[in-house]
Amino acid sequence: MLEPGHPAVLVAVDRHVGVTVSAADGAEVVIESDLSPRGARLRRGAAGLVADADDAPRVLGRLGHVVSAIDVVDGLLAERGRRAPPIRVSVTSRLHRDGTKFGLGSSGAVTVATVTAVAAYYGMELSPDARFRLALLATARRDPRSSGGDLAASVWGGWVAYRAPDRAAVLALARRGGLEHALREPWPGFSVRRLPPPRGLALEVGWTGEPASTASLTGRLETGQWRGSTAQREFVRRSDACVEAAIRALERGDDDELLHRIRGARRMLADLDGAVRLGIFTPVLTALCDVAEGVGGAAKPSGAGGGDCGIAFLEAAEASRVSRLRERWAAAGVLPLPIHIQPTKGSPA
Repeated sequence: MLEPGHPAVLVAVDRHVGVTVSAADGAEVVIESDLSPRGARLRRGAAGLVADADDAPRVLGRLGHVVSAIDVVDGLLAERGRRAPPIRVSVTSRLHRDGTKFGLGSSGAVTVATVTAVAAYYGMELSPDARFRLALLATARRDPRSSGGDLAASVWGGWVAYRAPDRAAVLALARRGGLEHALREPWPGFSVRRLPPPRGLALEVGWTGEPASTASLTGRLETGQWRGSTAQREFVRRSDACVEAAIRALERGDDDELLHRIRGARRMLADLDGAVRLGIFTPVLTALCDVAEGVGGAAKPSGAGGGDCGIAFLEAAEASRVSRLRERWAAAGVLPLPIHIQPTKGSPA
């Protein structure tokens, strides 16, 4: 999914982020968040929002996605001939526990929610496609490797087939022609479409309690001899074939084939882990997958890998299997997360 134009299947879950925007006194931008209790006070400069030098590392670390989202909406407002007013942005999240993320796409959800709330406060009506594009631009400014899949799930909900745009090309579009131009032009590699859910499978999510950074793990793939190698091209080819087969299985309602493809995805990730030594399969994540297989399901790491969470699919009609899975996960140190699929939010363009 990290490579432009390559397919992925995304599922949105009902762990939410709340963002409220109100008028601010005494500062141009005030951010309050349970992700960073101290919050932040920023001023608007020629290059965007600026924090005090002593506070900048903390603000751009813990609150960087919020700052970037406000920046990009401010930029669109300026292109439309208006000056951004002083604002207070308050963020609450159900995608972490005591500041430790679950690996469910929290940064993407925060970015989309901030873009949506700030634009609404400014009186700008944005289509789902425009909200996604602004959120992707905000994210790519911070990390061009980010696929934007978590953003697409947050914007459209439900099950979607997604192909990531070429982030370098997207950023170049915005630099050359401005944000309005980037919202209108076709994005190389990008597509998103609705998928039906599995007919008779339950999705279970388990959290390992070991947070991991997607950017850190993927950054290690850019070094050494992996990037551009025959092994890398073969992994991408096999992964694309597996995802495309999973998409067809969902469209046909073939649950057995979907389980087969989930198992195949796990094997491919294990092969990658063995070849590149990324540390995707921690002992707890391996146990998470083994337990699911042991009760007749299929599972794979999700999130960043190397921590975070994993997903499992089981026959929904057999409640006893789900109960056994959760009990055995708990015994293995995996926290079953009580989540449901987020309803769809309109059709992708």
